[in-house]
Amino acid sequence: RFINQPFADFSLPKVRNAFRAAIAETRKKLGKTYMLSIGGEDVDTGTLIESVNPARPREVIGRVCQAGTKEIEAAIDAAQNAFAKWRDTPGRERAGYLVKAAQIARDQIYELAAWQVLEAGKQWNQAYNDVAEAIDFLEYYAREMIRLSKPRYMGHAPGEVNEYFYQPKGVAAVIAPWNFPLAISCGMTAAAIVAGNCVIYKPSNQTPVVGYTLLEILREAGLPQGVFNYTPGSGAVMGDYLIDHPHVALIAFTGSMEVGLRIIERAARTPEGQRSVKKVIAEMGGKNAVIVDDDADLDEAVPHIIDSAFAYQGQKCSACSRVIVLDTVYDRFVERLLAAARSVRIGPAEDPANFMGPVIDETARKSITEYIDIAGKEGKILYSSETPEEGYYVPITIVEGITPEHRIAQEEVFGPVLAVMRAGDFDQAIEWANSTRFALTGGVFSRSPKHIEQCRRQFRVGNLYINRGCTGALVERQPFGGFKMSGIGSKAGGHDYLLQFMDPRTVTENTMRRGFVPIRSEDEWIE
Repeated sequence: RFINQPFADFSLPKVRNAFRAAIAETRKKLGKTYMLSIGGEDVDTGTLIESVNPARPREVIGRVCQAGTKEIEAAIDAAQNAFAKWRDTPGRERAGYLVKAAQIARDQIYELAAWQVLEAGKQWNQAYNDVAEAIDFLEYYAREMIRLSKPRYMGHAPGEVNEYFYQPKGVAAVIAPWNFPLAISCGMTAAAIVAGNCVIYKPSNQTPVVGYTLLEILREAGLPQGVFNYTPGSGAVMGDYLIDHPHVALIAFTGSMEVGLRIIERAARTPEGQRSVKKVIAEMGGKNAVIVDDDADLDEAVPHIIDSAFAYQGQKCSACSRVIVLDTVYDRFVERLLAAARSVRIGPAEDPANFMGPVIDETARKSITEYIDIAGKEGKILYSSETPEEGYYVPITIVEGITPEHRIAQEEVFGPVLAVMRAGDFDQAIEWANSTRFALTGGVFSRSPKHIEQCRRQFRVGNLYINRGCTGALVERQPFGGFKMSGIGSKAGGHDYLLQFMDPRTVTENTMRRGFVPIRSEDEWIE
C-alpha cells in the first residue's frame, strides 16, 4: 500500500538541528565541478557554467559542464544501446530500482533539501516537501508499474485468449524545471524509467547541482548504465537538437507555456529516419484564481491565500496569482490580507525565520519587476514590501482594481504578485476565474453548499481546492495537472500517468486444438 512521505515537524528540535547541520555540511561542498554522465561515464566538455546562490550571487554552488549537440548524440546512442535489455527487464524488477532510490533519498532527505535551500532559494519546509514528493513519485510509480506489468485478459469467448499489455516507447527526453528541481525531475524520470524507457535528462541550468543529486541517487540504487544520462546544457545550444532527434520517441517537459508550445510544434515534425510519432507530455503553467465567497471564513482564507500566493516567492505553476472577492466582503478581506502580508519576513532561505526568499535569478527579477510596473499602471498598488539589497529579491506586491481584460489578470508572472479582483456576485466570480487561457489550479473559500457545488461543476481547472490553498498537491491523493494552455497529458501522481510512457499491445491466440478447447472459469460457455 502506498503511503505519502510524512512532512517534517519543525517544532521538534531534532528536526531543526538536523536541517541546520545539513546546510552547514552542504556548504562545505560548494564550488565543485560536475561532469555529464553518458552511458555511465563521466564526460568533461570543457564548457562550464556557474550555478549560484540566488540570495548571495557571489557564492558559487557548483561549476557544471554543458552538453552540446555532440554530447546529446552520444547520450542518445547510449540510451539506445541500453534500451533493448532494459525494455525486457521485468516490470517488477524495474520497480525495485525505484524503491531502492526512494530509500536512498529518504536516508539523505536533509542533505537533499539543503542543496535546494542554497541553489534554488527554497525555504526549509518547501525544500523538504520537494524531496518528500520525489520520494512519493518513486514509491508510487514503482507500485503502479507492478500493477500495469500484469497482462489483462480481454473478453470471455471460448477458443481464444486475448492479452492486453504494455511496452515502453524507447528513448525519452526529460526536460525539467528549476522550481521543483528534484520532485518534478524525479517524477518525470521515474515514470519514464520504470515504464522501460531510457532517459536523456536535461535539468534546468538554474539548478543543475540539484539535478546531479538525482544522478547520484540512481547510481547508488544500481540503475544499469545508459538507462539514465545526465546532460545539462543550454536549450539554445542543444534543445532543438534533442527535441528534433529522430531516435527520441518521448518528451516529458515542465516549464513555460511558450517553450512547451514550441516543443509540441517541433515534435510534430517527422525528420527522415524517425519511426515513431513523438509523444509529448507537457505541464506549462497557470494563472490561478481563488474565489472568496461572502460567507467565507476569513480566518481560514487569508493565511491559505498568503501561502498560496507568496510561498517560495510565488514561483509555482500552481500559485495563486488572482484572488476574486465578492463585493460584500471585499473591504474586510483586503484589510486582513494586507495586515498578513506586512507580517511576512523576506530574506535568505537558509534562515527559517524568513517566509519569503529571493527569486531564482536576475532574469526572473527583471521580468517580475516589469510586471509590477504593469500592475501599477493597470491598477492600484496596495502594498509593496521592502527587500534586502543583496540577492535576486522582488517585493511582495498586492494590486487592486484589476479586471479580466488587464494583462496582470491574464499573463503568468511567476513571482509574488497578487491581483485582488472585486466581483459583484458569485456567478461573475466564476466567470472571471475561468477567463484565462490556463486551467491548472483554483480554489474557493465558502460555507455555501450551493456555491461549492457550483464550483465543482463550473470552475474548470485541473485541480480545484475547496476551503484550502491551491498549492501543495500530494502524489496519489491529488493527482496534478491541468488543461487548455496549462498543458497536455494526464495527471502526475495519478493512476493513468505511466500509460503515457508506454504503447499498448494486444495479442490474440486461437486455442482450438483438434476440437479441444481450453476453458477458463470466466469464459462464456453454453452447456
